[in-house]
Amino acid sequence: MAEILIVGAGVGGMPMAYEMKALARAEDRITVVSDKDYFHFVPSNPWIAVDWRKREDIVLGLEKPLAKKGIELVVGAVARVHPEQNSVELSDGRVLNYDHLIIATGPRLAFDEIEGLGPQGYTQSICHVDHAETARDKWLEFTANPGPIVVGAVQGASCFGPAYEFAFIMDKDLRNRRIRDQVPITFVTPEPYIGHLGLDGVGDSKSMLESELRQHHINWICNAKVERIEDGVMHVIECDEEGQEKKRHELPFNYSMMLPAFTGIDAVRGVEGLVNPRGFIVIDKHQCNPTHRNIWGIGVAVAIAPKTPTPVPTGVPKTGFMIESMVSATAHNIRARLDGKEESAEATWNAVCLADMGDTGIAFVAMPQIPPRNVNWMKKGKWVHLAKVGFEKYFMRKISHGTSEPIYEQMILKSLGIEKLKQ
Repeated sequence: MAEILIVGAGVGGMPMAYEMKALARAEDRITVVSDKDYFHFVPSNPWIAVDWRKREDIVLGLEKPLAKKGIELVVGAVARVHPEQNSVELSDGRVLNYDHLIIATGPRLAFDEIEGLGPQGYTQSICHVDHAETARDKWLEFTANPGPIVVGAVQGASCFGPAYEFAFIMDKDLRNRRIRDQVPITFVTPEPYIGHLGLDGVGDSKSMLESELRQHHINWICNAKVERIEDGVMHVIECDEEGQEKKRHELPFNYSMMLPAFTGIDAVRGVEGLVNPRGFIVIDKHQCNPTHRNIWGIGVAVAIAPKTPTPVPTGVPKTGFMIESMVSATAHNIRARLDGKEESAEATWNAVCLADMGDTGIAFVAMPQIPPRNVNWMKKGKWVHLAKVGFEKYFMRKISHGTSEPIYEQMILKSLGIEKLKQ
């Protein structure tokens, strides 16, 4: 019997548990460790923040769906991973042993790296459902007393799609309320150009997103480094192509949502051979850590170096379809190891993103994620908005019913008419 421990119960961790259970031997035991007793669908957080969704629409309890599949749930925060002992220590002192450990925690949100950033400071976040609910409360206060908005991402951020998405969603909600004319919006990003997305652009993303921002009367500052944030004022340094200071901006705001940089979780930071300097899990092409050969990484927790450095630091995003391919590769490779065989499965690392804009949307497809690519395009249409609404429902059903079927492939890529998805 093998003890297979999955740390994290999010968009990566839950599909990992289901697929690993489906591929494991009958005698193997699958355990999920989560610091929360619920799953929440992170891509819907922007809708929560403008009161288009309620918490109960995107949150599911973990115990019942996991128990239905014979997967054990341990609720508790991980304090430290001990590779030498093949164990995980929880914050309450419990110790869990493993034969294989899969780290699917997502990131630590590094609000502390910039003074005044985050829900404990002066800006909002849509990275967690709790943050999105706080952002909604502030949003409703803001709409009663509108003024300038600053939205975007700070230096070191790696997830830019939700920042663009939220800018357009706020624009739509303000138009619905007939107060858009009272709200100047500025988009602030460390990207070297609009539409870079941490991916060196996707298709016509630069021209298309610039055009969309213009049409929605949203100004922007690229190569931006947020120096500090005060109550109602964001201090931003605009850099040149060499990363040197070009211009300083003091941006007033009545409302701001800025995505933070990510790091690895504290429980793994500094573990020799396991993580890079930012705390992300170092993996080989089979999702396995090269030093600790029974530790695997999937999702936002893994280290991916950008192909081309940018003047202001940006990270590489890990999108849902890419995470799904990591899940499948990891499950097959662990089963191979259990059977005494060499692992051979590799994730496709394709990027697919549906960005909602209120009543329309933009779809990005980059196959593979890092250029040069076999598929490289983006398209706009109302069908994207409808696809994301439908995708939310299907993914929540997947988590509730405990299916391991590849929802991203079925619901997104096939709807986009892309064939030979895994090549």
